[in-house]
Amino acid sequence: MKRFLFILKLAMVTCLMAGMVFMSGCQNEHDPDAFHLYYVNEDKTRLVGIEYEVQAEAVQEQVSEVLIQLTNGTDRAIYLSPIPAGVSIIKYDVTDGFLSLHFEKSYMELNNIEETLCRAAIVKTLVQLEEVFNVAFYVENEPLVDATGDVIGAMNETSFIDNPGEDIQTTQKTELVLYFASNSGKSLVKEVQEVYYDSNVSTEKLIIQRLLAEPRSENAQNAIPMNTQLVNISVMDGICVVNFDDGFKNYNYDISEDVVIYSIVNSLTELDTIKAVQISINGETNMVYREKMNLAEQYTRNLALVTETDEDVEVVDEVAPKGGALTNRTE
Repeated sequence: MKRFLFILKLAMVTCLMAGMVFMSGCQNEHDPDAFHLYYVNEDKTRLVGIEYEVQAEAVQEQVSEVLIQLTNGTDRAIYLSPIPAGVSIIKYDVTDGFLSLHFEKSYMELNNIEETLCRAAIVKTLVQLEEVFNVAFYVENEPLVDATGDVIGAMNETSFIDNPGEDIQTTQKTELVLYFASNSGKSLVKEVQEVYYDSNVSTEKLIIQRLLAEPRSENAQNAIPMNTQLVNISVMDGICVVNFDDGFKNYNYDISEDVVIYSIVNSLTELDTIKAVQISINGETNMVYREKMNLAEQYTRNLALVTETDEDVEVVDEVAPKGGALTNRTE
């Protein structure tokens, strides 16, 4: 076992690998077969890959080299290091393709969105090494757990789902189970919709799109505030991160705040790939929505608010806008 100490807030080996990072004008122009270092974009909404040539030959030294690069970051301020200042890796071990990274307790101070993006960047970078197949995170010597207390365990490139959209457009049909506010605003109404949509729209985007649109049930109304726009949405490691703009703050006090939150959470957790939802406003989670719903929390499914009356609604010949862009809801 090789143990390696990182004090990340220092500018370690600042010029050690200078000149080794090569950037193309557009991420899509990168050689897909090349090795990439993954960083977080300035808005903290997605990962950015930068081509890089690993110099070390032995896997232990390769891991060390790559972690140094991820720690130092790039000369572009718009790309953020996936290992933030103040976060320390105290040791690592590579055994039979399994890489364990041990962080100090400072890792737990990252907010949920930042932590998930940083973890995705680190894992997606390291599993490109020929002798690294899986990566596991530990805090001190304890395995990292998710919002529900489950051990996250070994991760690889398939553990994180990105939704950048596809170039090929086809029409597909799916059944969505959605939860809208009741007419009283104090409970949720379940509505099943059969929707035709463009294949380049992810299912989670489609769900938010339908929640922003008017419900088809007569005993239901929109829970999400009027004039709300979706900034972005992604799913990583079972956590769906939904980022709205300031329109989400246009509170309608006739609708209970927990109804607003669980309209989104319950609808998204109908998908097998999502077990918890993180909601943010312009990327910020350090706030309380209205009076009691803390956006710093990851919310799991809660059907206690759902009324007994269900209504199935069939929506036909409805195709989502090309590219999956969401627009303001209008009356």
